[in-house]
Amino acid sequence: MATATLTHPSTSINAGSGDTSADDVSTLIRTLQDTERRLQDLVAGKVGAVPEGDATWRAGILDALPANIALLDRDGFIVAVNDGWREFARSNALGCARFGIGTSYLEPCDRARALGCPDAAAAAEGIRAVLDGTSREFSIEYPCHWQDQRRWYLLKATPLTGDGGAMVMHLDITERRLAELRSRDLAERLTTTLDSMSDAFFTIDRDWRFTFLNRQAEQLLGRSRDQLLGRTLWSSFPDSVGSLCEREYRRSLAEGISVAFEESFEQGDIWFSVRAYPSEHGLAVYFRDITQGRRAAEALRASEAEFTRGLRESERRIARLNRVYAVLSQINALILRRPGRDELFREACRVAVELGEFRFAWVGLLDHDGDRLAPTASAGDVTDFFERAPHELFDCRSGAAGRLAQALHERELQVVNDLEQQPKALMGKDLEERGIRAFAIIPLVVHGGTIGVLALYAREAGFFDEEEMRLLQELAGNISLAIEHIEKQERLDYLAYYDPLTGLANRTLFLDRVAQHMRSAASRGHAMALFVFDLERFKNINDSLGRMAGDALLRKVADWMTGRSGDASLLARVGSNHFAAVVPRVDPGGDLTQVIENAMGALGSHPFEVGDAVLRVTAKVGAAIPDERDSAESLFQNAEAALKHAKANADRYLFHSSAMTAAVAGKLSLENELRRALDNEEFVLHYQPKVNASSGLVTSAEALIRWDRPGNGLVPPGQFIPVLEETGLIHEVGRWAMRKAVEDYLRWCDAGLPAVRIAVNVSSLQLRSRSFVAEVAQALAGDPRAAAGLELEITESMVMGDINHGIASLQAIRTMGVSVALDDFGTGFSSLSYLARLPIDRLKIDRSFINEMADSPEGLALVRTIITLAHSLRLKVVAEGVETEEQSRLLRCMDCDELQGFHFGRPVPFAAFQIRPC
Repeated sequence: MATATLTHPSTSINAGSGDTSADDVSTLIRTLQDTERRLQDLVAGKVGAVPEGDATWRAGILDALPANIALLDRDGFIVAVNDGWREFARSNALGCARFGIGTSYLEPCDRARALGCPDAAAAAEGIRAVLDGTSREFSIEYPCHWQDQRRWYLLKATPLTGDGGAMVMHLDITERRLAELRSRDLAERLTTTLDSMSDAFFTIDRDWRFTFLNRQAEQLLGRSRDQLLGRTLWSSFPDSVGSLCEREYRRSLAEGISVAFEESFEQGDIWFSVRAYPSEHGLAVYFRDITQGRRAAEALRASEAEFTRGLRESERRIARLNRVYAVLSQINALILRRPGRDELFREACRVAVELGEFRFAWVGLLDHDGDRLAPTASAGDVTDFFERAPHELFDCRSGAAGRLAQALHERELQVVNDLEQQPKALMGKDLEERGIRAFAIIPLVVHGGTIGVLALYAREAGFFDEEEMRLLQELAGNISLAIEHIEKQERLDYLAYYDPLTGLANRTLFLDRVAQHMRSAASRGHAMALFVFDLERFKNINDSLGRMAGDALLRKVADWMTGRSGDASLLARVGSNHFAAVVPRVDPGGDLTQVIENAMGALGSHPFEVGDAVLRVTAKVGAAIPDERDSAESLFQNAEAALKHAKANADRYLFHSSAMTAAVAGKLSLENELRRALDNEEFVLHYQPKVNASSGLVTSAEALIRWDRPGNGLVPPGQFIPVLEETGLIHEVGRWAMRKAVEDYLRWCDAGLPAVRIAVNVSSLQLRSRSFVAEVAQALAGDPRAAAGLELEITESMVMGDINHGIASLQAIRTMGVSVALDDFGTGFSSLSYLARLPIDRLKIDRSFINEMADSPEGLALVRTIITLAHSLRLKVVAEGVETEEQSRLLRCMDCDELQGFHFGRPVPFAAFQIRPC
């Protein structure tokens, strides 16, 4: 049924089914107002004043709006439509020549009026009212079902300025209407469940007004729901004023305690058993006709002994029933308040312990694989119960024999009424020590599948008789139904904060998360960043492959981004083809440019399969870094502004922060200089000698790279090696260093000078490269003497990154005749098991151990241990960082093989290096 709203200059009239709540109407109004504000912002109130020749301008305006729109002239003829209208017409089989432009919008409505279509008649009347100026706006909801699709739309007409006319918008409200229908259906099912209770039940608020009663209560009270809901108890049943019923109800509310009593009606002919349970909302009352029980009790008075015995048994049974009824009633009242999932489970356990007087209770849910039960909520004396429980207690795989597994697989209540009769029960002895004599496992079934259990443990043997089990099964059904309702509500909440197409956060939720990250960054004193991405040429994909293909591509891009980031909460879809990402922490000196470059490169090279097509997409990026004045909204706007400028200036990405832009420019400038340095041969090698500890002769040298930067002199490696590694230039520079070291070694040989082995440091990126072994072979090619003069120095961490690949590479290199040294030993993993496997020739002790060697016995012992260990593995030992004669003497005494450091010589150019005793 349609809902129509007509707004006149001085009044507002709403006519409809009455089913739409005030909150829903407010939501629709806000949606329309947001759409109108966007239109006003875009056209500045001048849609009607656009020159007729400027159709392209007007079409661009209309296409930007998130609705299906047609513009009418003052006579109701369509003068323009947007892309949303065209797609709307196609999807509803309404397409015609030029999508109706130049035809009367009202004539089809008038024809439908003649055929008895009330929605069309109302639409025509409302639009005419807007066109002739008697109404400011008009809106109507109407169904538009096509083949097997059920859809609903909201039509809204508003006047245009200038020469008159109107704008007609159609908004798809199917998701909301379907959610309303599901919610209404679930509410009816909940009422049906409560109506199926065998006992009468009603609730009243603190003003004594009826808020709910089930069908059994209607029968026992002799009044219908329509007669009682909203009316007070005392006005509906004036005879109750001053009765025991009133006194007990008032006492229950005043003292916050549950009460139970019996009351007679109609001159004692009918007796009710009444239990009332207070809450912050009022009273939940259970009552039942106990007339027959009273008459039976009177008959039992004939035999005092039998009466006493029967009375005691009845009292025990009634006490148990009262407790179970109390649990059922209180949980039903809880369900009516629509709690969240965790609160429902937590409160169900608490109520079972406090009102049902169970020893303890817990709720367990199946894990994702359905193999194991995980405790989720508990109450009562559960001290170390779960810690002491054996693994098989929670095993729910097919074939498991425990009571929990039986309840889950058979979907039936499992009861043990006397643990003494179950000597093989899991944890039976432990339960008896806790004072437990009986327990029940109740399966929770949702949508036809078992999701978990509610477990109750009682002090009394035989606690769970037929009546208790019936009530517990009823309780489980009510909890299961409440879980279904919670899932539906969670779906509604999801639609409010998430993009239904990709599953990512929408702009509202994303900005809330960004604000939290900004507060965290400010309190902890670190930086953060926000990126906005625009997928390029996305409209072309939509136009050529269709909207379904475009939607599929957006989902695949969202999945790819989630997989790359590892955390979907850092991402959002904020527009038709716009995504956003937040980087919660940017370390000092962190290279955001490299992050963007890597992400853009990975995105551009990734193939996205959409149907039969394989698509590759690129993106423009706008980035922003907040200062203390920024809010989440302004930070997002800064990133959008950067994106806009990047698109306008044909940049791939742009930073909004001027400081960051300058830093990025500086790093880019350094990268360009390093590329030129490689081309212009500005890199040089300096050599530092290594001497034999016993003879003092120079036995080898370490090649150390330097950059002879024009205008700046020699630049130490710490200032440019990290940039080489970040940009990948380290591969080219590393190959050059190997070739240059081999070349210098052969120059010594050709000159007839004593030639010594030259050690070249290898980057972790080089070692991980699959082509590294081939690069070493190429550096040695051309002269059989080259291999003897080359040694490669690696670190522990390089090899540990991929131990099998690293070992294989080093073995291949040693096979060529090149020796290998393990540098900085003791500062990395230092795994002895891997050290024995590494194909190396020498072990270099890190300078930090040499510095501490003379300061403490422990330091000296550590160096001695390393030397002994290396020798036991048949490795030569090199000590680096030797700067004093005392250090040299101690190392010689410990049989160290080679020494290196300033004490024997500083790094010098090839021409200044002399092979001589030190």
